[in-house]
Parts: sequence; C-alpha cells; structure tokens
Amino acid sequence: MAFWHKWFIPKPYNEGYLPELDGHEIYFREFGNPQGEVILTFHGGPGFWSRPEKARDFDLKKYRVIQFDQRGCGESKPVGKLENNTTQDNVEDAVRLLNYLKISGKIILFGGSWGSTMALMFAEQYPDLVKCMILSKIFLANNDSRKWELKDSAAFYPDILDAIRGDLPDNSLIPEYYLKLISSDDASQQAKAASLYGSLENFLGCLNPQINMHTPDEKELAMQRVYIYYAARQFMMKDDELIENAAKIKHIPTLIAHNRLDFICPPINAYRLHKALPMSKLVIVPDKGHSSKMLSDVIIREMNEFLRKHEG
Repeated sequence: MAFWHKWFIPKPYNEGYLPELDGHEIYFREFGNPQGEVILTFHGGPGFWSRPEKARDFDLKKYRVIQFDQRGCGESKPVGKLENNTTQDNVEDAVRLLNYLKISGKIILFGGSWGSTMALMFAEQYPDLVKCMILSKIFLANNDSRKWELKDSAAFYPDILDAIRGDLPDNSLIPEYYLKLISSDDASQQAKAASLYGSLENFLGCLNPQINMHTPDEKELAMQRVYIYYAARQFMMKDDELIENAAKIKHIPTLIAHNRLDFICPPINAYRLHKALPMSKLVIVPDKGHSSKMLSDVIIREMNEFLRKHEG
C-alpha cells in the first residue's frame, strides 16, 4: 500500500440530503466510480457518523461507495434529535437512499460495530437487495451484550463499573438513569453522564483507564445522547433478533473480522454469527481492542480477496 494512502482523504463526487421525513434530513455522500458496483456503508455508534477517510479503504476506480449519517448523527439534521429515531427508521432511510439515488440491483454491505448491527438488520429485512456483506467488530445488540457491558465486564473493570453504578441498586437502570442526565439542561449532570457511562467504551480494553470528569461539547453531547437513548431502549430490537433471523440471509456470502481481545464486543458475537451463516468466513485477528491497525489492515486485505472472489 502506498505511503500516501493513509493521508489521502477522498472527495465525494456527490453529496446532499434526503427529503425531510419525520423531522429528519439524512445526509449522504458518494465516492468513487458512479458506474461501479455499489457498496453501502453503515457507520458505528449509535450516535457516531460516517468519515470520508474510510472511503479510501475501497478501490474507488472500481466501486461506488455510499456513506450516510444515521438519524441525529453527524451532518444529518437536527443533530442529536431523538424523536422518530429508531433502528427501524435507519433501515428504512437506507432503502430510501437507494431509491433516491436510483440504484437497482444487488449491493454490497459494509459495517463495523453498530454498523455491523445495522447491515445485518438491513440484510435480514431486504435479502433480495444484498449481494454480499463485509462485517467487523460484530455487535448483536442482545441481552448478552447488555449483560457483558453492565455486569460481566466488571470481572476486569470492577472499579470502573462500581463508579458508573454509583448508588443505583439495579444494573438494569444504568442506561435509563444516564439518559436522564445527558438529556438534562444541567451541565454538571451532562458532564457526569459523559464522563462515566458515556465513556464506558473508552475504558473497556484500556490497561489503565482513568475517569476524567469533563463537560461534553455540542458534538459529543449529541453523540452520547443518541447512544445512551438507544442503549436505554435495548437498541429497539428483540433479544437475539439478528441470530434468530439469520436463516433469511444464510445464502449471502459474508466476511467477518474481529479482534481476539475485543472488550467492547467480545468475539463470541462474531463466532455465533459465523456459525449461523454457512456462507461466511470468520477471521479472528490476533490483536486487542475494539479497533486496531492490525484489524484494519486485515479487513482491507481480506476484503479485497473476498470481493475479487465474488465479482460479477
């Protein structure tokens, strides 16, 4: 890979907003070859946003890469809006986007972490639209994921979970409690939510986690409000919905990559998905963290081989 690659930020050849629906305007951008095979990407979160630099991981001479910011996220408007903001809404926005761009035929799905959740949900509802999938850092958004975050991870981070739990008598109340704080007009309450539960993902996998109380800026506040809102509502999904519906997409070739020591989304998620999808390939990367350079390099290498195999 050329040295300049990591510094190169592609420019979109097209960007804009979907027509307003339910009080939301969805931002999108397109990169690469307008006549190329379509790769629809789902960003992480909930609450994060798409990043132009991620488009450089694809062969832009060959593929038409589409990014969009989910409801309340990034450049979509209004940022941080929770009303009419559900997992299903985001799936339907993806379908609206394809229709708006007049895209017909099967597409390639790409997503990591929450992006893998969204890609799977899209595929299970619209399997006829999907040619293949490239997924990483698998998050199944089920009860086991919630239990890991709020209870089991305390085996490694008892001090952090104890600080987050505070005086709450029941772990199940944690997201709901912090949603009230992050949604309040009190800056000190927002700071508490951002510095404790809102920062949990930064602590998990860190060898020396430090709780630093800070006041979130507007962008972080919106991001964390959306994330905690989804977490407090079990991500608007039934328990183990993605695995239970996996039979609908068992024919779709799928590449799955996951770090061995991912303390945010343990690799059991990736393994269970792989076992449920006969046409999948699982690559367990010998590295730590939810994201890492090794994982990124493996995804790019395996993705290029995977896409060559499924050309045409």
